[in-house]
Amino acid sequence: MTDPLAGWRASAGTAVLLDGFHALKHALRFGARVPVAVTTDRRAALALAEELAGDVRDTLDELLTEVPQATYASLMPRPHPTGVAALAVRPSREANLRSLARTPRPAPVVVLDNPRNLGNAGAVIRLAAGFGAAGVVTTGTLDPWHPTVVRGGAGLHFATAVERLGVDELPAGPLFALDPEGEDIRGVTLPDDAVLAFGSERSGLSPEVRERADRLLALPMRPQVSSYNLATSVAMTLYHWSATGGAATAPPVVTES
Repeated sequence: MTDPLAGWRASAGTAVLLDGFHALKHALRFGARVPVAVTTDRRAALALAEELAGDVRDTLDELLTEVPQATYASLMPRPHPTGVAALAVRPSREANLRSLARTPRPAPVVVLDNPRNLGNAGAVIRLAAGFGAAGVVTTGTLDPWHPTVVRGGAGLHFATAVERLGVDELPAGPLFALDPEGEDIRGVTLPDDAVLAFGSERSGLSPEVRERADRLLALPMRPQVSSYNLATSVAMTLYHWSATGGAATAPPVVTES
């Protein structure tokens, strides 16, 4: 039997950490190459697959290696309650850039302009994947492939193109930037090739993105409420896109534990 720790050490420097059963499940569903996966309880992990992810159960059966709890804990900065972890090969930047540059696009690209919170960025990627967005781009210093972002995204980085770019490198398409001073989004139909930009909750849009924007749009919000959570703003905007023209191409939205 191959030593899982040797495989882990060989891949850890460049691979993406899949933290928990659901992250591994999603990554496999969307074609991730996973060289090593471990669990503290193989029987329980496969039973979870039988219940929630029958489509990848056989793959997990071949892939998962049971390790002692102490070994698992030594590999994980924050051990997951499911006792499952894996390493996956990150998609090539070149492939993601080609995907983001492709036109016409069937769905918008989401841009997070200088985001600060790793968990919020992960939640946005999960949302974008669920709506079938063409990709998620971050500007600024936050790494969208940071392990905490991948954890928040539940492994759905592999379901869409995720990259960090400069403002001058953003994908082509009309740029709609969300801003409290913009026009009410309810009167606007968002095209499939839109680039949807969201500023940070604290500082809003950067001057560079604001200057480049074709239109500023505002979400409906009660007076004296300062802002929405970033992921909430993205969800509202993508839902508006899907409900006003994008529904023909967007997948049905379902919830999953």
